[in-house]
Amino acid sequence: MPVTSSAQTNLFAPEAAAARRVGNVIVREVECRSLLNRWDIDDYSFNCYTGCEHGCGYCYARYMQRFHPHEESWGDFVDAKINAPAVLARQLRRLAPGTVFTCSACDGWQPVERHYQLTRQCCRLLLDAGFKLRVLTKSQLVLRDLDLFRGRDVHLGVTITTPDQRLADLWEPQASTIEARLGVLRQAREAGLRTTLMLGPLLPFLSDTDEALDALFALARRARVDRIWHDALNPRPRVWPAVQGLLRRHWPGLVGDYQRVLFEPRARKKYIDALNQRVRQAARRAGIEDHLA
Repeated sequence: MPVTSSAQTNLFAPEAAAARRVGNVIVREVECRSLLNRWDIDDYSFNCYTGCEHGCGYCYARYMQRFHPHEESWGDFVDAKINAPAVLARQLRRLAPGTVFTCSACDGWQPVERHYQLTRQCCRLLLDAGFKLRVLTKSQLVLRDLDLFRGRDVHLGVTITTPDQRLADLWEPQASTIEARLGVLRQAREAGLRTTLMLGPLLPFLSDTDEALDALFALARRARVDRIWHDALNPRPRVWPAVQGLLRRHWPGLVGDYQRVLFEPRARKKYIDALNQRVRQAARRAGIEDHLA
C-alpha cells in the first residue's frame, strides 16, 4: 500500500486521504504529529491506528469518532499512522522511560497490523529505549512478536468478555477466538512473560451471571495467569447506540435492564457493588482470589 500525497498532508480529515478496501474495512494511510501520550493507567500509551477492525459492540474507543469523524461505522474503517515509528523515535529522544499501555484506543494487533507492522516497530523502539510494555489484545497476531518480548519487561494480557464463543462472535465479530486467546496466554507464559487476563466488560445478564463467572475463572485458572482484572460495561460516548442495536436484534427483552444499570445512578451503584462481590466469590470458588487485581 503506497503512501499517497494526500495522506502525507492529512492529519485530521481522513476523508481527504486515499482510501481502499482491505478485507472488511476501509483503510486510509495518514500521518500523525505525535504518538506516545501520557496515560492515566500507566505512564504512557500509544495507538498506531485510529479505528479497529474487531468491531466490538461495546468498544469504548468509539469516542475517537468525535475527534476523527468518518462516514463509515466503527469497525468498518482503520486509519494507519504510517509515520508512527519515525515520530516515536523523535519523541523518545526527550522522554524519560516509563510503562506504556499498548494500546489504549485500538487493538494494536488487529488484522491490518499484519501488513503494516507499525505496532511491532514501535514496541521494538520502546523496549530498546528502556520502556516497559503492558500489552492488552484480543488477537493471536501478538504471538508474532514474542521474539521482541522474550527477556524484556513485558506484561502480556488478553481480554475475554464471555466464555461463550457464540456470544463472542456477536459482540467481538473480528477478534480471535476465545481458545486462540487462551493460546496466547499459554505461549506467552512459556516464553517467560508475566500474563494478565482482562475479564470485561462483563455483559449484564449475559456474561456476568454466576455460571458465566465460574466458567471465566475456570479459564483463568487453566491459563495460569499472574493477574486478573475485571470491568463492568460503561456508558461511554457512542457506546450505547451500538449496544442497544445488538440487544434489539438478539435480546430485545434486555434493553430496559441495560438502560437501568447504565444510566440510573442508584441502580448502577447497586449493580456494580453486587457484580464486584460476585466476581470475588467466583474467584474464591476457583481458588485464585489472590490473583485479582
